[in-house]
Amino acid sequence: MCSKRRANASCVSCGVSCEKPVLLRVYTGCMGYDPRWVPPGALVEVTQKAIHGRYLLRPSRELVDLFNGVLIRAAERYPVEVCAFVALSNHTHLLLIPEDCEALSAFMTYFGGNVGKEIGRLHDWRQRVFGRRFSHVVVSDEPEEQEARLRYLLSNGCKEGLVKRPEDWPGPSSTEALLTGGSVRGVWFDRSSEYEARRCHRRFSKYEFAEVHDLELAPLPAWVHLSADERRARVQEIVWEITAETRERTEKTSRAPLGVKRILRQHPHEVPAETKSSPKPIVHAASRQVRRAMKIQFYLFRRAYREASKALRAGDFEVEFPPGCHRPRLPFVTGRPPPLPS
Repeated sequence: MCSKRRANASCVSCGVSCEKPVLLRVYTGCMGYDPRWVPPGALVEVTQKAIHGRYLLRPSRELVDLFNGVLIRAAERYPVEVCAFVALSNHTHLLLIPEDCEALSAFMTYFGGNVGKEIGRLHDWRQRVFGRRFSHVVVSDEPEEQEARLRYLLSNGCKEGLVKRPEDWPGPSSTEALLTGGSVRGVWFDRSSEYEARRCHRRFSKYEFAEVHDLELAPLPAWVHLSADERRARVQEIVWEITAETRERTEKTSRAPLGVKRILRQHPHEVPAETKSSPKPIVHAASRQVRRAMKIQFYLFRRAYREASKALRAGDFEVEFPPGCHRPRLPFVTGRPPPLPS
């Protein structure tokens, strides 16, 4: 929503007084959302869901190449480090270390837009792929909490009763790269070059304008002091624990995982009977003291942002916003245009 006010003043852009009241609109973001808050160097968990919960991200070899290619391309263009990621059939999770809020928004805009285009082309889907804007939660610097968020990403596919082990998930995932210490490989298609080739009525093969890219995953901020072998051992231990928990759950409920074959048979336009929905936490923290301190920091940031937005709506265009946030766009003026010079 945008706030509005009327003023019988001269035009802000040209200084000419108009007979009709001037309408000033200042875009301060939707009032239903909090301003994005990303402390410098913080680990951020990002979630994005497919529209209606449809299986538009249904796994396939081609989808893995496309998804990884767009993710790597976005990481090359913007100052954002990728620690881990996974894409289930109807949502994605990313663990990122953005330089600031602007870098995170630019990264996700590029990533979500291009992934949506590729998925629409792959599954013949002509509407948007992601129903709402992405959500992000800042993770504390506590090693146990950062490991817990990584564990959550690795457990996707197992905790839903889809596969027995994290390595079995056939869709986009960083599990293999984290276990082996290797890089993530993807394919980026230069659609602009393909468009120009079609304009010139030139035939080209499917992979003529494709580029193979590799991405080295960044370690968790809490694991920077560990060696590569120690990080792989930690990941392997987490994977073993997830596998054991999945086995125990299967024996307790007598319900075997869905399996890769049945997952691949799902239609990408299908809507699940039920979708999980829960409120987003303000922060991720292991201890109550750290969680309280981070919440206070966020509340102070939000209050400063709203006070600056209120001043901007009142006409103070030189107001200072808190560092690390998006300054709202300056107002534009609508009304009767000034008379043309005779």
